[in-house]
Amino acid sequence: MQNAPMSALLPDGLLMLMVVVAWLNDTIFGAKSRHSTYLISVVSAIVVGVWFAFQALDPTPHYYFTRMYVVDPFASAMKAVVTLGFAVSIIYSRKYLEDRDLFRGDFFLLGLFSLLGQCVMISGNNFLTLYLGLELMSLSLYAVIALRKDSPQANESAMKYYVLGALASGFLLYGISMLYGATGSLELNEVAKAIATGRINDAVLLFGVIFVVAGVAFKMGAVPFHMWVPDVYQGAPTAMTLLTGGGPKAAAFAWGLRFLVMALLPLAVDWQEMLVILAALSLIVGNVTGIVQKNIKRMLAYSAISNMGFVLLGMLAGVVDGKADGAASAYSSAMFYSIIYLLTTLGTFGIVMLLARKDFEAETLDDFKGLNQRSPVFAFVMMIMMFSLAGIPPMVGFYAKLAVLEATMNAGLTWLAVLAVLSSLVGAFYYLRIVKLMYFDAPTDASPIVADNLKRALLAFNGLAVLVLGIVPGPLMNACLAAISHTLPFQL
Repeated sequence: MQNAPMSALLPDGLLMLMVVVAWLNDTIFGAKSRHSTYLISVVSAIVVGVWFAFQALDPTPHYYFTRMYVVDPFASAMKAVVTLGFAVSIIYSRKYLEDRDLFRGDFFLLGLFSLLGQCVMISGNNFLTLYLGLELMSLSLYAVIALRKDSPQANESAMKYYVLGALASGFLLYGISMLYGATGSLELNEVAKAIATGRINDAVLLFGVIFVVAGVAFKMGAVPFHMWVPDVYQGAPTAMTLLTGGGPKAAAFAWGLRFLVMALLPLAVDWQEMLVILAALSLIVGNVTGIVQKNIKRMLAYSAISNMGFVLLGMLAGVVDGKADGAASAYSSAMFYSIIYLLTTLGTFGIVMLLARKDFEAETLDDFKGLNQRSPVFAFVMMIMMFSLAGIPPMVGFYAKLAVLEATMNAGLTWLAVLAVLSSLVGAFYYLRIVKLMYFDAPTDASPIVADNLKRALLAFNGLAVLVLGIVPGPLMNACLAAISHTLPFQL
């Protein structure tokens, strides 16, 4: 639209303004301002997130900055998810950061910059915008992981993430340059139209798609581009792990959807075949390797890899025999899955940080022994999260997996759906092992669990949300379907 209302950019502008306010507050007042910087980060993220949620009700796409940035229902919905997820992450992390002298302005500023990058990724309508959003998010995460300077593991994780991330960025830029050379445009809509004409060299396009898919797979942590995930999850302080493995995963899905669906849908037959391989490998490697892990964060890293395999299942099931009749249903199932995965990740890492104390990291599986005797409520919340990740009804993870498997079956990929079910059965072992340790083993640590009332209430609400959404998944699924449906027709 040529005369798009500037009001649609107000929540993005507010987020950018709050980054500047937090920056100035921390620079001028220093250590005395840590609490106010924390409040600015949390409150601004909640306000902007709610604003994005209401904005998602507007079915009209609005384009800005010579069509480099788009505000449509899909973008607004996903930005609402990542901003609210960021606020919850910060609240869960507060005590953990205070105990380790990491409750500093650096953490909040880098987190806000990362969040801003995620919003640009989600709303990008141009290859350059998508790339700039990715780099803003990634560079902030590299730095935030290395904030604990006295930790060799954290520094090693940041370095590994940085080196591999630079390699993935190179792949992505090379793919973008090929697509630009072939189509003569960087705008997603124009690229799709140029490819649809059928007058472009297929070899150049295919090479471009291969490199773009590699970049997308790296950011989602799919096999074989998963090497950084377990090392970063384990080596980074848990608060930084949550900041890396929460919202950025949902943003990476939205970013990948922009690339593959909004720009490269006419080449769906080609990139869907690549995603089939990536999804199958992610499901197998993630679930099988997760079984032998003794470190809870490393186990959750392999869980993330397998869950990204399910997200890829939804993304590869949109076009069947050259027809996109089931595209909205398939892509909305992937969107639903990414939102639910973020919700369960927040609750899981919230409990992991709850068990940690000053000079003590709750990182091994044995640290969960007897949790039910120490705190029945938190043990129940953790059990809900594990059941949801395992796909056990009535938790919402079961419905999320079911929706994705249905889309996969409708695409005629029965063997892949069967593989997903079998690998999930294997992966259920390491989720249920946590439940067994919490409820049937004697505690090895009898120290009291300390948490403020806000964190306790939020964790309880987090668990309740996973349970209630599993019983009544319709409203959220319909919202995802509406967001995708109102976005896709302009590309199909």
